Amino acid sequence: MVSAAGPVTVGFIYVGPRQDFGWNQSHWDAAQKIAAIDGIKVVEQENVPETAEVEKVIQSMIELDGAKVIFGTSFGYWGSIKKMAEAYPDVLFTHIGAIWKDGDPKNVIGYRGYTEEAHYLCGIAAGRMSKTGKIGFIGSKPLYFIYNNCNGYVLGARSVNPDLTCNVVITGEWNDPVREAEATNSLIDQGCDVIIANVDSPKVSVETCEKRGVYSCGYHSNLGSLAPNGFLTGAEWNWASGAEFVEAFVNGKPYPNLKRGGFKEDMVGLSPFGAAVPQEVRDEVMAAKQALIDDTLQIYSGPLNDNQGNVILKEGEVISNSDTPFKLGVKFFVEGAVG
Repeated sequence: MVSAAGPVTVGFIYVGPRQDFGWNQSHWDAAQKIAAIDGIKVVEQENVPETAEVEKVIQSMIELDGAKVIFGTSFGYWGSIKKMAEAYPDVLFTHIGAIWKDGDPKNVIGYRGYTEEAHYLCGIAAGRMSKTGKIGFIGSKPLYFIYNNCNGYVLGARSVNPDLTCNVVITGEWNDPVREAEATNSLIDQGCDVIIANVDSPKVSVETCEKRGVYSCGYHSNLGSLAPNGFLTGAEWNWASGAEFVEAFVNGKPYPNLKRGGFKEDMVGLSPFGAAVPQEVRDEVMAAKQALIDDTLQIYSGPLNDNQGNVILKEGEVISNSDTPFKLGVKFFVEGAVG
């Protein structure tokens, strides 16, 4: 529990609308949880571009609202956060990129969850629920975490259905609802009957799946309300884990400048199951979640090839779920991913 004289003001800055059923909402969800902590007051500003504008917002939150902690929730805020951290050394700044390094301001924390773990669980649900043996993945850009999330999804699905394939589409944009709808419809036309979209807001994709009568999984935040018939579950962030940084900073205790983690560290989450998911599938998914927590399940385990036939891991070789250097270097899709 935060302990300080009077309430501690915490600022949340969003690059888009905070209730977007996506990336921004995952941070808004965290803001609500942190605001519920005794001794915390939250102030927010949405639709703040990744320009010098964010510095003006930060300055206002600190000087007018009295903020002692700032959550910068967009990757492009990094430069501004470092600059403002130097100008306000008595304020704690958090950033979602987990790219802090020695030499960066000590009053800055970078943190990020291993969402490929949650995608693996979505994949198990997808593998069990697919009738065609074909599922779909929509990615925004070819970046390491998109590869990892897709691989987690495919490996989870193939752990219960080894013959399953996953058609992959990369839109090239973080937020392009028209292309996302086209990609979703195209995947459905190709026979994919469970789809997950790694874009800023999967809202359009989930709603399109629901209209066309196929299953969907969510990303970022809980999208279950958008698809009462076809939603299975979803891969969520738990940005509210940043509350531990707030408490440590306010009480003068040590805190990490860099933190990554999965279910074991409570940094990612799984959306509630949709009505379509039978109990035996729920039980199987939750057992796998516990195995991730217990370190008895590693997502990248040999033998493993990429989708071009190249050997990634030989029989018996295993990559720890916490092996960040490996994860940051992933630039391949695993066998079973098509496209």
